[in-house]
Amino acid sequence: MADTEFLHTSVLLHECIEALNVRDGYTYVDCTTGAGGHSLEIAKRLGQNGRLICFDQDENAIAAAKLRLKNYLDKITFINENFSELDAILSRLDIQNLGGVLADLGCSSPQFDDASRGFSYMNDARLDMRMCITAPLDAHTVVNTYSEAELKRIIFDYGEERFAPRIAAAICARRKEKPIDTTLELSDIIKSAIPAAARADGPHPAKRTFQAIRIEVNAELDVIRPAIDAAARRLAPGGRIAVISFHSLEDRIVKQAFQSLATGCTCPRDFPICVCGKKPLIRHVNKKPILPSEDELANNPRARSAKLRIAEKV
Repeated sequence: MADTEFLHTSVLLHECIEALNVRDGYTYVDCTTGAGGHSLEIAKRLGQNGRLICFDQDENAIAAAKLRLKNYLDKITFINENFSELDAILSRLDIQNLGGVLADLGCSSPQFDDASRGFSYMNDARLDMRMCITAPLDAHTVVNTYSEAELKRIIFDYGEERFAPRIAAAICARRKEKPIDTTLELSDIIKSAIPAAARADGPHPAKRTFQAIRIEVNAELDVIRPAIDAAARRLAPGGRIAVISFHSLEDRIVKQAFQSLATGCTCPRDFPICVCGKKPLIRHVNKKPILPSEDELANNPRARSAKLRIAEKV
């Protein structure tokens, strides 16, 4: 994909920038830079001594972001890694003044829209779904080598698909005949496994299963909590964490992480003094998640499921 084709509408853009409360002299991290929409607005507010670190595991996204942020390159460090490396990279760069961390957990629109990336159940392509195109695990491997029990688990847990047992069985039956190579092959198998009455309305019948496989391929849920913990430890007092989630599995992890980090003493109530020594690292800025406005939804329907949670270092 050419750099000029990597276009993406940033979700909850103004709300995120307001949440970060960008201050001069501090370093900020965009964990999921994409085409650089959020990063650009952060860069504009850095002041004379601010710095921005832009993570993305997709090299196409990094290339596009560099073009979009060309007027601010002297203040930006690009990291072509998953944000699971946040703690290690901050240590390597010796960041002492972390002012804010933003993570937009959704996939960039170009990754879905480029049929060759194999994310879409609407276009035919080799099964892939890797956000990092050099990663060893792809959707083809998951679909063709995971056991029926493993497939059932990820489809049920990550896709919240009630027909997971039927879909897993159908996949395993078909691949005994020949490997399942393409997105439309898989989509057809999923549709055939779901009863006709259940396919009559609602989302595309393959949507939940494709989501589940994508999450497995990219270990999307595994990296959220460690990154939030690292950010909370490293933020300067008053620094902010802002996280946008797009489905209940992600939001639950973010909500529970924030709650745990905002909780102090966990000793039993009848203890006369605290012996656990646990102190809150953060406070909730918004108890309830911020949702997209009606105006944003009219302009970008893909923002519909977005939820923004914000916390501040105490």
